[in-house]
Amino acid sequence: MYNNTIGVIYPLKKLLVNGAEQLVDLGVETVQIVNWENDLLTRENALKALEILSGKVRITSFWAGWSGPKVWDHIDGPLTLGIVPEVFRYQRMQELIRGAEFAAWLGVRDMATHAGFIPESPSYPEYRGILNAVKNIAGYCKAKGIYFNFETGQETPVTLMRLITDTGMDNLGINLDPANLILYGRGNPVDALDIFKEKIRGVHVKDGDYTTDFHKNGKERVVGEGSVNFPVFLPKLLKQGYTGDLYIERETSGEQQLIDIRKTITYLRDMMACV
Repeated sequence: MYNNTIGVIYPLKKLLVNGAEQLVDLGVETVQIVNWENDLLTRENALKALEILSGKVRITSFWAGWSGPKVWDHIDGPLTLGIVPEVFRYQRMQELIRGAEFAAWLGVRDMATHAGFIPESPSYPEYRGILNAVKNIAGYCKAKGIYFNFETGQETPVTLMRLITDTGMDNLGINLDPANLILYGRGNPVDALDIFKEKIRGVHVKDGDYTTDFHKNGKERVVGEGSVNFPVFLPKLLKQGYTGDLYIERETSGEQQLIDIRKTITYLRDMMACV
């Protein structure tokens, strides 16, 4: 039997405006705060977030977004997402560094983000610039005692581990989103566990199906109803030594999102009790 902490992903702005009532009602123990609005990344807001959640829910990770265009597909995605596009790279490096500062104010040891469509070969001309950007961000994070974690999705597991290895940094990790590997057609989540191993520092509990339109991503699904194969994935993840949080992510809104999250909490608890 395993007792990994079950949490959710929750927007910073929503927390600051609405408080912790929804998180308390869900009964989750931890939260990964996510933010795309860099103006919110002030020390005052970090202290406010901690005050709101004090004695209720623990913040264990901060997901740092970045400004500019975002197209989540295979056509415009490589040109718009993360620190890969050179035109946005410096600006987003500075925003992620600011995110690391905010994570430090929150007192967490992990910051995650989408880095973008990392080139699959280190011989690609843009690879060196991306590598240097990652080292720069990771260096700032290290000085703050923070791990800089890559959310999976836009690159194959081998490509991501190659980049991590090439940096020579020891504070880089994986925020494993098993569904994204399927939605982007980048890999099998069960096999990815053999590649990522001890580098996994956070897990998004999300499900989805492979695309049938090969220019777009697949469709996100309720956990247990997609192609992730959680009955194999979760036991393998836990048995290989993962003791971190399981952050539920459901990309809907309103009451249906809460219904699906509650369903997933039960699903996870039942499965962990049987592993």
